[in-house]
Amino acid sequence: MIDFRYHLVSIIAVFLALAVGVVLGSAALNGPITKQLQKSVVALRHEENNLGSLNRSQKGQIGNDQQFEQAAEPVLLSHLLAGQRVVLVTAPGAPSAVTDGVTQALTQAGAKVTGQVAVQSMFFDPSSSTRATLGLVTQKLTPIGVSLRSGSAQAQAAQLIASAILTEAGVGQPAAGSQDSAGAAILSGFAARGFLSVSEPAMVRATLAVVISPGSPSTTNASKAASQALVAFSEQLSTASQATVVVGSVNGSGPGSAIQLIRSASSTGSLSTVDNADTVSGQIVVAQALYEFLTTAKPGAYGTGSGASTIFPTPMPTPSPSSSAVDPRSGHPSASPSATGAR
Repeated sequence: MIDFRYHLVSIIAVFLALAVGVVLGSAALNGPITKQLQKSVVALRHEENNLGSLNRSQKGQIGNDQQFEQAAEPVLLSHLLAGQRVVLVTAPGAPSAVTDGVTQALTQAGAKVTGQVAVQSMFFDPSSSTRATLGLVTQKLTPIGVSLRSGSAQAQAAQLIASAILTEAGVGQPAAGSQDSAGAAILSGFAARGFLSVSEPAMVRATLAVVISPGSPSTTNASKAASQALVAFSEQLSTASQATVVVGSVNGSGPGSAIQLIRSASSTGSLSTVDNADTVSGQIVVAQALYEFLTTAKPGAYGTGSGASTIFPTPMPTPSPSSSAVDPRSGHPSASPSATGAR
């Protein structure tokens, strides 16, 4: 009969055999495994050093490219927008570095920046109370005899703001560089209620517009709604101008951004986009995109992000002697077709 002592001895024997096997196995395999691990560590360190060297080389190349772009910027942009007036419209969270870089590029191209309109977060607030307030302010500020197109409170407010800062300079329209008390009242009225701020209390009208989108991608439903509202605002600017370009940084031009919404639409309308305006090359393209639309009346999707058709306009825009002359009636290069008539 098998008793408890037998079971105990059997269990001890099993564990003893297992222990002996582990010891013998580790002793037999310890040498080869250790050597293989050491070889792997050496290979990984070598790969790390190579990647670090490549990273430093690429950073140096990027630095050299940026220096070249900065040196080439005056040559590429010289007289491209001579005599033109451009207004900057910034969304909440627009990077100041993008705004400053675009301003410099436009100035290098010979354009005059008439001022900056900073649209505040309150303008894009989707709450019914804020929209009702915006509608009342718009109604109050609309000059007598002026009829706004039907649309949301935001769309009608954007239309009124656009009329105060932009003109197509066509027949029966305000001339480029014109200024009137009604336009100043519109801007000051919206500014007083916290919907926007302006760099100049009385801003002369421009014929071109650059919209600078937020620097961070949209992550919430509210921010996506703000992107949609920014697209609608930009469309009103496009209607009131000879050319409008919506620009953003690389990080701020991803999914849910105004730029991606424009590019994914079945029809882009008359809005051009630039998704890398935080780089010198992208800032150069902003000025080129305005010139390209003036001369072809065709919008483009420029940059390196999703939906971009090309990095820059091709062939590269170069002003001819005749294109630097400005038509005093339209305010755009006399050799260019009228953007208004081409629409």
